[in-house]
Amino acid sequence: MKNKKPQIQWHPAFTAAMNLEMIENRDGLRFEREYNLNVKPLEIDMIITKKWPGMPVENEIGRIFRGHNILEYKDPQDSLNIDVFFKTEGYACLYKSYGKTADAIKADDITISLIRDIRLAGLFGYFKKHGYQITVPFGGIYYITGKIPFPVQIVVSSELKPERHVWLRSLSGKLKKQDLENLMGCVRRLDRKMDRELAEAVLEVAIRANIEKLKKVIGDERMSDELLEIIRPFIEPKILLMKQEMLDQGLKQGIERGIEQGLKQGIGQGIKGAVDILRDMGHENEEIKKVIMKRYELTEKDADAYL
Repeated sequence: MKNKKPQIQWHPAFTAAMNLEMIENRDGLRFEREYNLNVKPLEIDMIITKKWPGMPVENEIGRIFRGHNILEYKDPQDSLNIDVFFKTEGYACLYKSYGKTADAIKADDITISLIRDIRLAGLFGYFKKHGYQITVPFGGIYYITGKIPFPVQIVVSSELKPERHVWLRSLSGKLKKQDLENLMGCVRRLDRKMDRELAEAVLEVAIRANIEKLKKVIGDERMSDELLEIIRPFIEPKILLMKQEMLDQGLKQGIERGIEQGLKQGIGQGIKGAVDILRDMGHENEEIKKVIMKRYELTEKDADAYL
């Protein structure tokens, strides 16, 4: 049976990313994750409320914010269609109705934000077909107005400006090398414990979702040292474990393939085969020597002969 890939926990990373996105105004905002409207599954991904009415928010995503702001996040595997759109509108209506007194939460003090990594043509096609107005105040941010009770924005994280929205853009399985470098640079500049912990949550998801790209970066010796230097204070145990797992797997594959050749062609050819395979995989001679000495019970002199 094939091992299942570990499930990526996107939503905790989204919570961390939004905290970091709003870092300039965070002291004036309350973040409530998985806000229960009643009993599950009526659950909002996040509510951001302003502590002080009328407080402006610097981040482009927060420009639309009013007193009560409902955020629904869809990870790359989730769909964002017109039914999700109306379901979130329904959540907002329920949220408004649950005020402590009648009309305690004003309808004109609520906004909705829907966040996903790519723009879905079907949803925007529905808006255009049914007469909704779409405006684009900032790259990757779409305001939707029309026959709806609350202002809505759809945030397409892959279209956001790379230099201004590193955290949300990092919640994707399609990051480019430059995106990873931008993320590492932002992590390096954080100096508060809370921010570093939030960054770790985003980093872990970015790494898991882009593991193949990261393997290539780690395989590049020039990039490897730089990468480890940047992330060591945050996720050194994770990245070192991942690198060791990659090494162990490579050694195991090389040995297994070498043994298979040895059975067919004789032990000497098998050892040579293992050496060639391990060398092709980028392992150094000293590393290879230790492996074949242990596996084939060779002396150091005999092992050197195969190198």
